[in-house]
Amino acid sequence: MNDDDARAFLESLFRTAVAASQPAGRLKAFLPPPPAGRTIVIGAGKGAASMARAFEDVWPEPVEGLVVTRYGHATDCTHIEVIEASHPVPDEAGRLAATRIMSLTENLSADDLVVCLISGGASALLSLPCEGVSAEDKRALNKALLKSGATITEMNSVRKHLSAIKGGRLAAHCAPARLLTLLISDVPGDDPDVIGSGPTVPDSSTLQDAIGVLDKYAISEPAAAVAYLREQAAETPKPGDAVFDGNSVHLIATPQMALDAAAEAARAAGITPLVLSDRIEGESRDIALMHAAIATQIRRVGQPLPAPCVILSGGETTVTVKGGGRGGRNAEFLLALTLALQGADGIHAIACDTDGIDGTEDNAGALAGPDSLQRAAAAGLNARAMLEDNDGYSFFDGLGDLLKTGPTLTNVNDFRAILVLPATAN
Repeated sequence: MNDDDARAFLESLFRTAVAASQPAGRLKAFLPPPPAGRTIVIGAGKGAASMARAFEDVWPEPVEGLVVTRYGHATDCTHIEVIEASHPVPDEAGRLAATRIMSLTENLSADDLVVCLISGGASALLSLPCEGVSAEDKRALNKALLKSGATITEMNSVRKHLSAIKGGRLAAHCAPARLLTLLISDVPGDDPDVIGSGPTVPDSSTLQDAIGVLDKYAISEPAAAVAYLREQAAETPKPGDAVFDGNSVHLIATPQMALDAAAEAARAAGITPLVLSDRIEGESRDIALMHAAIATQIRRVGQPLPAPCVILSGGETTVTVKGGGRGGRNAEFLLALTLALQGADGIHAIACDTDGIDGTEDNAGALAGPDSLQRAAAAGLNARAMLEDNDGYSFFDGLGDLLKTGPTLTNVNDFRAILVLPATAN
C-alpha cells in the first residue's frame, strides 16, 4: 500500500464512521404510537436538524416543533422549524430559540407527547440563563471553561447549574406530558445527563460539583455568574424526582457504533483493527504520545498485534490553550503524534471530529504520514513551535493535509485511526 492508498483508506474509515452515526433509519424503532393529544418535537445540537428530518420521514401523524442547530448545520423540514445559533460560545439566537422551546411546551397535558432530539453541541445551543445571570456573563464563563482544559463533564456541571433549561429542568417544564428523549452521544461513556447537559434527564451532578470546577481551574470571572453559583443557585432535579415518571430515553447513535463500523470496514479490506476505546479523555498531546507508543511497538516487535493493522479510538480530548494559533483538538493530537513518531516508516494517521468541524475551524481534521515532518521542513514550517502555539491547523494547512468535509449533521465525537503497515510495505 503506497502513501496515496494509505490516505484514501484512512479517509474511507472516517467516512464510514460518520455514515454509521447518521440518524436516518435509527429513530423509527424507538417511536411510540401517536398520542391522543399533540405531538411536539423539540431539540438541539449539531445533529438536531437531521434528526428532525429523520423523524418527519417516519412519523405519520401531525407534528409541530422547533429545533436549534449550529450555523451551517440546518436541513429542510416540513413541519418542524429549524433555527441556527452559535457554537461553542452561545449567542442571542440560541437564547431566543431556548425561550421559544419553553413557550412551545407550556401547559401540556398527559395526552400530549414531547419528543426531544439531543446531540452534541446542544449545551451551547440551548442557552437560557437562570434569573440573575446575564447571557453575556454565561458566554464569558463558557469561554473561560473552553480555554481552561476542563473536561466536557466538568463544563456541563457548571452549565447545568446556571441554566433554566438544562439539568432536567426542561423535563420538569414539560410535565405532565409524556416525554421521549432520543440521543446521539458525543461524550465518553454515553451518559444521558452529560449529553447536551441533560435538559430532559435527572442531573447526577451537584451544585458543589460545579463550584469545585471553578476552584480547580481558578475561574473567578465573570463575577456575577460565579457569585450566583456560590450564593444563589437552586439545585437541579435529581434521580427519583416525580417529573421524570413515565419518561423514556434512548441512544440512537454512539461513538462505539462508529468505531465498530470502521473496524468492520478495515476487516473487509484485509486490515486487522485494534479498537482501544470509545471514551479516551485527556490532553490531546498526551493522548498522542500514548498512540505513538502503541504504533511504534506494533511496527518494531509486532505487539500487541502484527502489522498490517489499524488502531482505532474515540472520545473527547482537551486542549489547554496557551498559544495564539489556530486548530482544534484533532489537529493538536495529530501534530503531537507526528512529532512523536519522527517520520517512522509505514505509519499513517487521521484525526477528525465526526461533526465535520474541528473546534471552530472549517476542517473536520487532518491526515499525516511518514513524510509529514520532511515536507514541513521543506515548506519552512516549524512543527515544534507550531504545537507550542496551538497552531495545528496552520501546520496541516501548509502541507495541504487538512480534511474538509463540511458539516456532517451528526456528532459522535472524535475519530482517530492510525494505520501501521509491515516493514516491507511503505
